Amino acid sequence: MEQLKILLITQARVGSSRFPNKVAQKLADTTLLGLHLERVKKAKKVTNFCVATTMEEGVEDIVKIAKEQSFEVFQGNLNDVLDRFYQAAFPFQTDYVVRVTSDCPLLDANLIDEVIALTIKENADYGANILAEHFPDGQDVEVFSFQALKRAWEDAKLPSEREHVTPYIRNNSDVKGGALFHAINYEAPANFNHIRMTVDEPKDLLAIETLVNKLGKYQTWEAYTQYIIHHICDFNNQDIVRNEGYLKSIKNDNQ
Repeated sequence: MEQLKILLITQARVGSSRFPNKVAQKLADTTLLGLHLERVKKAKKVTNFCVATTMEEGVEDIVKIAKEQSFEVFQGNLNDVLDRFYQAAFPFQTDYVVRVTSDCPLLDANLIDEVIALTIKENADYGANILAEHFPDGQDVEVFSFQALKRAWEDAKLPSEREHVTPYIRNNSDVKGGALFHAINYEAPANFNHIRMTVDEPKDLLAIETLVNKLGKYQTWEAYTQYIIHHICDFNNQDIVRNEGYLKSIKNDNQ
C-alpha cells in the first residue's frame, strides 16, 4: 500500500494587533517560531512540512527561521488565510493537510500523530482535537483531506471562513448537522480547557519561558499542563479569552 502524503502547514505572520512580531521573539536558545518548528517536526506521520506566511515587511525573519529548520516556505495572501493554505498545499499533491499555528510553541508532536491516526482510521474528511475544546489552548491540531480544503477554498464566502481556514469545513460537517464532510473529534483525557500555553500577549511569552525554564523544551503537553495546574500562581495569563481572533471574525460576518 502506497504511503499517504501528509503535509503539515503552520501559519506565521509578522503583524499582530496584541503582540507584533511575536513569532521572532527570543525563547530559550531559539525563537518562539524556532521552538514551535523544532517540536512539530518530530511528528512521525508527517511527510512534508511548510510554513505559510505573508509578504509583510519584516517577514524575512520568519523565512530565515523556517529555512534553518528545513521547512518549505510559502508566502501568500495576508488576510485570506484559506487561500494561503490552499496555495501552499497545492504543489505537494498531498492526501491530508495538518493545520497548526506558530503561536503555539509547546505543541506536542505525539498529539499531532494521534490526531492524524484517528482521522485516517475513521476515514474522516476532518479530524481535530478542537470540536470539543478540552485540550489546553496551545495544543490545537486539525487534520483534513486535501479535497476538503479544495472544496472550502472554492465555496467559502464569509470573512470568518476565509480568515481562519477550517470554519467552512467544520460548519458543513456532520458534527454540526451538515452533509458535506465527515468529522471526528480526538478526545482529551479530561477537560483542560482552562489551561493556556499559547502566545497572544507578552505575558503569554513569560508563561512559556517559565515552563521551558522549569521543564525544558521537549516535555509532553501533559507535563506542561500539570505544572501549570500545580503552580497556577506563577501564571498570570490564564484568564485571557480563547480564540479571540476568530470571535472577531464572526462579528464581521454580520456587518
